[in-house]
Amino acid sequence: MSETNHPVHTHHRICPLCEACCGLEIKVQDQKVISIRGHEADVLSRGYICPKAIALKDLHEDPDRLRTPLIKRNGKHEPATWDEAFAEIEKRLPPLMAAHGKHAVAMAVGNPSAHKIGLLTYFGKLARAIGSRNVFSASTLDQMPKQLASGLMFGHWLSTALPDISRTDLLVVIGANPLASNGSMWTVPDFKGKAKALQARGGQLIVIDPRRTETAAVADAHHFIRPGADVFLLAAMVQVLFAENLVNLGRVAPWVQGTEEVRAAVAGFTPEAAASRCGMPADTIRSLARQIASTPKAAVYARIGTCTQLYGTLASWLVDVLNTLTGHLDMEGGMLFAKSAAFASNTMGKPGIGKGVSTGRHHARVSGAPEVYGELPITCMAEEIETPGEGQVRALITVATNPVLSSPDGPRLAKALDSLDFMVSLDIYLNETTRHADVILPGLSPLEDLHYDVAFPQLSWRNHARYSAPVLLRPEGQPEEWQTLLKLTAIVQGQGARQDANLLDDQQFADDANRLFGPHAAAVIAATGSLRGPQRGLDVALRSGPYGDQFGLKPEGLNLKKVMAASDSGGIDLGELQPRIPEMLRTPSGKVELAPPLLLQDLERAAQDLRAPAPDLVIIGRRDVRTNNSWMHNLPTLTKGPFRCTALIHPDDAVRFGVQDGGMATLRNGHRSVQAQVQVSSDMMPGVVSLPHGWGHNLPGAQLRVAAERPGANINALLDDQLRDPLSGNAVLGGVAITMEAA
Repeated sequence: MSETNHPVHTHHRICPLCEACCGLEIKVQDQKVISIRGHEADVLSRGYICPKAIALKDLHEDPDRLRTPLIKRNGKHEPATWDEAFAEIEKRLPPLMAAHGKHAVAMAVGNPSAHKIGLLTYFGKLARAIGSRNVFSASTLDQMPKQLASGLMFGHWLSTALPDISRTDLLVVIGANPLASNGSMWTVPDFKGKAKALQARGGQLIVIDPRRTETAAVADAHHFIRPGADVFLLAAMVQVLFAENLVNLGRVAPWVQGTEEVRAAVAGFTPEAAASRCGMPADTIRSLARQIASTPKAAVYARIGTCTQLYGTLASWLVDVLNTLTGHLDMEGGMLFAKSAAFASNTMGKPGIGKGVSTGRHHARVSGAPEVYGELPITCMAEEIETPGEGQVRALITVATNPVLSSPDGPRLAKALDSLDFMVSLDIYLNETTRHADVILPGLSPLEDLHYDVAFPQLSWRNHARYSAPVLLRPEGQPEEWQTLLKLTAIVQGQGARQDANLLDDQQFADDANRLFGPHAAAVIAATGSLRGPQRGLDVALRSGPYGDQFGLKPEGLNLKKVMAASDSGGIDLGELQPRIPEMLRTPSGKVELAPPLLLQDLERAAQDLRAPAPDLVIIGRRDVRTNNSWMHNLPTLTKGPFRCTALIHPDDAVRFGVQDGGMATLRNGHRSVQAQVQVSSDMMPGVVSLPHGWGHNLPGAQLRVAAERPGANINALLDDQLRDPLSGNAVLGGVAITMEAA
């Protein structure tokens, strides 16, 4: 006990601040956090944490964090009650929908919702109730190419092949920095420790990146590559496999189709043809391909750098093609698929076959961009608001997102948001985007909310099930976030703002149970009768999942009660990843589709571009362990130390463009420009500038006082919102040609 003699309570929680999802041990006294450390017993992270976890205390106590609804009156946001906020929404949103139709309402959701089970599982209910084609998310800013490629090859958007890092002997990392991120579309806390263990057993880590990243600094080898050239490198390595008879499908051979189609498609991508565009010698390309093919346990992993470019889907696909053709797909020490305890579509239904994925079920009204995974590219949002005509977006609902800073051409989007008839935001901050909202509904602090990771166990380095109870009491009168979404659902359905969210939840759950379980629905409803909200859905998902108790048929199996009981002991370890092909496949053919026609067709676009000259100077983003999202710049623990929003450039480029270390430079892309502080570093490839993502906190009306002290430059203000990967709709955030001069 402390000097006050008040008891200290120890809580365990999954960190909600990045994809690593580390287990935390949080000590609380008098409803105040007094310490945060890694939970040594956690089955996923084993005590590891990064500085972001410590900042949870800052986030909870941040005076800028919203704790009451705000309504904009006469251009100024004023505090309001929850009843007043819902009444304002009811007064304005349904009439707008009645006058202009369902497509006049757009919805946008951001990355933090992935760490909030209430937001993640109930946002879809609101979206379905509205029925608009205009749904946007942060996925088209960072990961949609990987999801599309995985879906086309394996049958579902989250069937992502993951490196078996604890058993591999060669890990090749392309366009990713897992030492800073601890994985992206790959939940792997303490990557550094696992990389050191790889090297200690005689294995190798190789990094291919335009910057000598933190990961490259600990690697056995690092190779520079021109931004945006990953498709040429990967296609050339695949060409080498065929040309030198190195193709070996291994154990998945009976379930792979399309090998000969790939051979024909990459025939022109020789290392010599690709070398100039890659900025990499042909011999190096050939050597890398041979090394991957000749190492029995090898894995190639690529992420944001390969996704946020003109050929994002092609690059993501070719990574899996390379792993497949070298015999490393679904192999111990190679690339494996997680087996999630709940919510994973590749564990549901008939094993080994399914509907697969499709795109283009509808298209953006203005650009014609196809729908992918139920959403349109977020870079289409501004034009959908600006352009008159039937279906013009006139209202917007945002959930935990800040696209004015995080998506290309933020100034254009900000201007468009000002023209909306009505805007509602669910957010914990008055930020650069929510400052445009007419009503802001605050979310809970993560420490006030329960949690179970829905998506990340499908992407984790080890199978597990973990649950977090609330650490601190929820403020009296504040609804849970799933209740807020249900109230909005009731409003848009014409039921009014006074509907009881719990009754709405009961009705929706009964409807879902009848649809999913048919004659057994009554038994399912009875078995979960003591639960409500996301807990109830989670219990059903666990019990009907691959490790579940099947509602009593397998008493030794999982249910929510068992997972909750294991929280203090670090969760439930479900073991290392294991081979899962063919049972996890959900393609119509029941095969790994190595050559989807959509991708082969787009490869012709890359072939035509292969011999085009590389731009003289291009820009890329970068990741820092302390600045995962824009709102993290408002947390003192994460902002102290050196200024991180600098433009990294090679010494030769500093001389060439007349800029100095510590000075200011103007970066231009057509009519767009930003000024940034220069940091000269030989870690950069010549001809490449790196500026981090999520800065630019100098816009009027935002209430992020710590962030505003060092606002930084917004890289996205330089970028064209019309430039995207045509298959996935993902924004092009890297490899964009710019000019630079001293400011």
